[in-house]
Amino acid sequence: MDTSPTALFDSYEQDFKQFTDTIREKLEGDENQDGEQRKASLRRVEMELDEADEMVSQMDIEIQGIPQSIRPQYHNRLKAAKADLSRYKKTFKDLSAQLARSSLLASSTPRPGYSSDDPYGASSDRSRLLAGTTLLEDGTKRLQDSHRLALETEEQGADILSNLRLQREQIENSRNTLEIANNAIVRASNTLTSMIRRMYQQRFVTGAIIAILIFLIIIVVWSKLS
Repeated sequence: MDTSPTALFDSYEQDFKQFTDTIREKLEGDENQDGEQRKASLRRVEMELDEADEMVSQMDIEIQGIPQSIRPQYHNRLKAAKADLSRYKKTFKDLSAQLARSSLLASSTPRPGYSSDDPYGASSDRSRLLAGTTLLEDGTKRLQDSHRLALETEEQGADILSNLRLQREQIENSRNTLEIANNAIVRASNTLTSMIRRMYQQRFVTGAIIAILIFLIIIVVWSKLS
């Protein structure tokens, strides 16, 4: 398992590229698809855009843990990913609007066999016009929902980044406290070692003095007895 500080960023970037490859294929797909096939394809593109947006958010979070020495090049890669995502979102929005307009125009085109005076034909055209308007409103609502979801995801990512920064500061403060405590322990150990050394020296001096006194007492006693 790769435990390098850039491993998760690289993984999210790889997933993002897979999503954008699929999105590009669908957006640049066969233009001869009928309306329903095109709608289904764009719905899948919308879901994959949400997934790609999530990958970019994760990359934005992971870049905070990359060492400063190599972070600029990863910032450039993140910037390129955001630019690609924005371009695909714009293309998706344009194609959705184009499809809605095409459906609206198709619904307003008179069908063969009906005249403008035919009440049934006019009723059917109005129904198709209303259906096209409803489709356009639905597409606009989905785009608004996607935009709101992107904003919410961005806010959550910002909160996570703030929490990570706070935790990093707490860890750094704890590390500084441990270093201070370690230095204090080293100084105390040196002090104790010095005190023990002095104690042994004092014991040696005291023992030497006692030995000299005993020797002098023996000499005095011996001289008196002799």
